[in-house]
Amino acid sequence: MAAEEVKYFRLDDISKQNSFKSTWIMIRHKVYDVTRFLEEHPGGEEVLREHAGADATESFEDVGHSSDARRVAAQMLIGELHPDDRDKITKPAESLATVLEEEPSWRPGWSILAAAAAAAVTLMYRVYVGDP
Repeated sequence: MAAEEVKYFRLDDISKQNSFKSTWIMIRHKVYDVTRFLEEHPGGEEVLREHAGADATESFEDVGHSSDARRVAAQMLIGELHPDDRDKITKPAESLATVLEEEPSWRPGWSILAAAAAAAVTLMYRVYVGDP
């Protein structure tokens, strides 16, 4: 959705979209019409219905959805929460999935941690089997 095509929805209007005929959810202030996806959702329609007409950011990020899931969600994007209503919902906590999505995949810190863990496991194995 191009910036000039953004359609804004008020929180009151979104909250009314909580039926089987019309189910909308919000993720990071973006509004998605998931009505046609209810039966197809791999986690079951209950997961989506639980957040119908409300903010689902925390649950969506906690599950750690794949890039394929994010592409599917993008196809259901219908607009954004109106800027005047954004302070009316709690700000989503930044999850590890979001951080990893926004930062480069290679980090020296992670490499050092992985190498240290491998060295510790090797040392424990040698002590366990009695290998000098």
